[in-house]
Amino acid sequence: MQLDFLFIFNSILLGVGLAMDAFSVSLANGMNDPEMKSPTMAKIAGVFSAFQGFMPFLGWVLVHTLLEYFTAFEKFIPWIALILLCYIGGKMIMDARSGEDDDQSGEDLTISTLLLQGVATSIDALSVGFTISEYGLVMALICAAIIAFVTFFICYGGLYVGKKFGNALAGKAAYLGGGILIFIGFEIFLKGLGIL
Repeated sequence: MQLDFLFIFNSILLGVGLAMDAFSVSLANGMNDPEMKSPTMAKIAGVFSAFQGFMPFLGWVLVHTLLEYFTAFEKFIPWIALILLCYIGGKMIMDARSGEDDDQSGEDLTISTLLLQGVATSIDALSVGFTISEYGLVMALICAAIIAFVTFFICYGGLYVGKKFGNALAGKAAYLGGGILIFIGFEIFLKGLGIL
């Protein structure tokens, strides 16, 4: 594989495909905090970007070093994503029901919650290590960087759009955001089982 237009184009498409779950979670985060400032949006998009870029590269490393162990672990990926996203989404809905969401717009998005979201939306990207396994180290790093770059802008856009909807939905945004996270968890789970 060489660094040419087709490689870059394929990496961009891979980034777009992988970023869709992170985009949806960004949308939910934006709806949960319609007053979110640009630095916070950049931080959230940066976390998703880092995870989406790192996971395919980690998958590449695992394919080239611990293939048999990675293959055994791969069947747990949908379960992990389902549990993490249902937990985060359920907590968001429970907080909204108990009224915790009234006093704090989006300040409840802690770094630990953001990291959990990053892991949950990117863990399925480990499998991309199989699709890029024929790349050399440099090409795998470039591909991962392109995926991260694409993810950043897609997630930033998701946060922006979510903020606009969050203003329109007022108090219902946390319910919708939590529901979106739970839906994404089930979608990743069903795709991982080959049902979708």
